[in-house]
Amino acid sequence: MGLRAIADEIYQHQITAQELDKITLRYDGLTVDDAYAIQQLTIQKYTNQGDRLIGWKMGLTSKAKQQSVGVDEAIFGHLLESMELTNPEISLKGLIHPRVEPEIAFVFKHRLEGTHITARDVWLATECVMPAVEVIDSRYKNFSFTLVDVIADNASSAKFYVADQAFSPYQFQLDKLGVVMCRNGEVAQTGAGAAVLGHPVRSIIEQVHMLSRIGKAIEPGMVVLTGGITEAIYIYDQDTISVEFEGMGDIELSVHA
Repeated sequence: MGLRAIADEIYQHQITAQELDKITLRYDGLTVDDAYAIQQLTIQKYTNQGDRLIGWKMGLTSKAKQQSVGVDEAIFGHLLESMELTNPEISLKGLIHPRVEPEIAFVFKHRLEGTHITARDVWLATECVMPAVEVIDSRYKNFSFTLVDVIADNASSAKFYVADQAFSPYQFQLDKLGVVMCRNGEVAQTGAGAAVLGHPVRSIIEQVHMLSRIGKAIEPGMVVLTGGITEAIYIYDQDTISVEFEGMGDIELSVHA
């Protein structure tokens, strides 16, 4: 079966919120490059329907997560306009087994491309940073997958919410920035920005390097989710999720069926 047919299958499961078996169990020899090609073909189906690419997301940005799945680099996915939540509410409709994780979002004013960019280049291109929460949702049964599977499934992207307030990129030491995530008033996860490749700016550098392999870039106006600062937690109907970003304020999200 060709990559386009696999992309069609994944797309159907994404839009119908139906679980599927891992593609690596059914199709031998799929590579990481194949998986990114499948991801792009799937995204193309959304954009052909009128959706719009508005940014990128990074995944597997903690060294512990990389080791647990046997990889030595992060992965990335596409962010579409339809994925962004404009109100702090998460509907479980259209999701299979959703989880949430806190992130730092970067918003860009200049294009970033190539394999030689530095942290300085990233800061000069950054318009602002913002607290964010990503809703991830694997389409695979039991949230179980290999590296190839998860890349093909757009790195488990589902929804995301970015706080209203933006901050200067120079205002905080993002690696030292503390985060506390609560579910229904109980602390569920804590972490700091250093969990994201040592510093979220390194996530952007790696994002640009990886995009350069497929001839893409971070474009002006795009948002990039740099990666989970804590482990993701499952969410359920009637949950209230609150995330406190040290010095940046809180995000509070209500969950409903």
